[in-house]
Order: sequence, then structure tokens, then C-alpha cells
Amino acid sequence: MGHPGDPQIADQPEVGALGLVLNAVVLFNTRYLDAVLGKLRADGAEVRDEDAARLSPFRHRHINLLGKYTFLLPADLADGLRPLSDPDTVLDDADEDDDLD
Repeated sequence: MGHPGDPQIADQPEVGALGLVLNAVVLFNTRYLDAVLGKLRADGAEVRDEDAARLSPFRHRHINLLGKYTFLLPADLADGLRPLSDPDTVLDDADEDDDLD
């Protein structure tokens, strides 16, 4: 069994596709993290830089990795982003832990 840097593994198309998906997820999450932090700060919430620095864009539970996709953005999306979630919505703690498996 090889390791990710092994040429026999790194040259496989699946590894390249996985890297592309990972990069897309990180970009998507980074844009939304930036939008959320900007909104919180604009609304007067205290967001400490040291707390924001600990946020990770590697979360993926909210992204459908199986299924149908469309790459056409609806006209009503401001800056290409979906509306942010309501901060008063209670999330199930189990949802947060699933990303860490």
C-alpha cells in the first residue's frame, strides 16, 4: 500500500478529482465564513480575530457529494452566495461532530 505522495497513487484520476472536490469545498466554505464573519461584525457582534483564525473551511456535512448538480446561479443570489442561515436556529450537536469522522 502506498502513500499519497507515491507516484503510483498520485497519478490516478480519482486522486486528482478528489483534490478538485476538496479545493471546491474549501473555496465555498471560505466564502461563506467570510460572509458570516462580515455580517456578525456589521451587526455589532464581537468577533475576535483569534477565534476567527480557528475556524476551518474543511467542514463538509452541508455539501451534497452525491446527486445532481447545476452550475447556473439563480439571478436572485447576491454576490453568488445563498442567504445566510438564521443565527437563532438551533443546530443538532450531532451534526457538527459528523464532519470530524
